[in-house]
Amino acid sequence: MEWNISRSGSLAATSAGAALAGTVRVLSALRPALKPLHPRGEVTAAVLRRTGEGPPTGVPWLDEPGRDEVLVRRSRAVGLPGGLPDIHGLALRVPCEAGGHGDLLMASTGTGRLGRFVLTAGRSSHARPMTTLLPYRTPAGPVTLAAVAAGDHAYELAYASVGGAWHRFGDLVLGTPRPGDALVSFDPVRNTVTGLENYAWVRRLREPAYRTARRSRRG
Repeated sequence: MEWNISRSGSLAATSAGAALAGTVRVLSALRPALKPLHPRGEVTAAVLRRTGEGPPTGVPWLDEPGRDEVLVRRSRAVGLPGGLPDIHGLALRVPCEAGGHGDLLMASTGTGRLGRFVLTAGRSSHARPMTTLLPYRTPAGPVTLAAVAAGDHAYELAYASVGGAWHRFGDLVLGTPRPGDALVSFDPVRNTVTGLENYAWVRRLREPAYRTARRSRRG
């Protein structure tokens, strides 16, 4: 099953991507010493244990059991003070067997058929489930990933087809904080987990904002 969109939808994604890049540009000017989005965060080493229990997707990382030493960054998207609701983010850096790494970014949403694609705010990174918001292309069709808190330092990871049921595929346990890596940059456009491909329209939507963010960091 494919989930490509029409030419008009592709143009809409391009326009939305340009608008998002403009927002990032403004935020970069307002706080040049920080990331434009998710400006402050806590980075920790973590262990991801994959169970290989769900229906096959054709993506070995989702389908096969295993253990990964990963890097996790938890952050607030807008950077509001801790007592105020904010959109929370969880970034996950996964080593790839062929070398390098893949980056996954999740933000607080719902988990329903529509809610998994809608950003929501909460007071902590445990208040709401988090999803990748946009689907990945896999041999089995479009798949969205989710992380649901299972304690202060643990998350259950799951995947689902568009509008389908969630299937748990792993447990993420956070370990030692790494304060020196607080500003490490995760890039889900350039760095993908093997088998989880970005749709062309997703790249059009995301790439301008990430390109702008990269330039602001170099500046």
